[in-house]
Amino acid sequence: MKVCVLMPTYNEMGPLTQTVEAVVQVAPDLDLLIIDDNSPDGTGDLADLLANKHPQLRVLHRQAKQGLGRAYIAGFEWAIENGYDFIVQMDADGSHRPDDLPLVVEAAAENRLVIGSRWVPGGAVLNWPWHRQWISRAGNLYARLTLRSHVKDITAGFRCYPVSFLTGLELELVRAQGYGFQIEMTKLAQDSGVAVEEVPITFVERESGVSKMTYKIIFEAFWLCTKWAFRR
Repeated sequence: MKVCVLMPTYNEMGPLTQTVEAVVQVAPDLDLLIIDDNSPDGTGDLADLLANKHPQLRVLHRQAKQGLGRAYIAGFEWAIENGYDFIVQMDADGSHRPDDLPLVVEAAAENRLVIGSRWVPGGAVLNWPWHRQWISRAGNLYARLTLRSHVKDITAGFRCYPVSFLTGLELELVRAQGYGFQIEMTKLAQDSGVAVEEVPITFVERESGVSKMTYKIIFEAFWLCTKWAFRR
């Protein structure tokens, strides 16, 4: 089973080295692709240095910041072209613990989307302020109700896709970013008959850097869910 871990970056100089070193230590048999959106803080250069140290690490440099969704799609296309069987999404800021990576990968199977979930029994969040937890829980509840989905953590970004599912999509038509991207990909999986399995993980608030969450991203997710609900 050939697995590639995708890690988009934009201004992640602070946590990147620690995250990469932990992933390499926990999962030395997995390949890692950093997708950098021309970070002005030098994250891309740091990624290149780490790639020189670790042969399983590659770096995809993009010319400008175009959003999380477009970064992941660029990573999907690269991994598909390079013959991987499964693709893992993972944050570079340390919020997705490398120790949970084997749990997500071990659950991988054809025709199954695996989601590392904060909101199933055994899942947890650490050091998150109450308002972030409220936004996440409320957003997940609204998405589940509007899309009639059973997935508890539909906005989660720590997940594993079978490449056989991704190759059946017109990836250029996926437009959502942030929360909306995760929701749209889950919707496409369920609409395609792909099973969704949630495994409990612990989500940790970043210790350095700045969160990319904005009200614009939250509104995008709300608007997309509402639009999809009316189309059903």
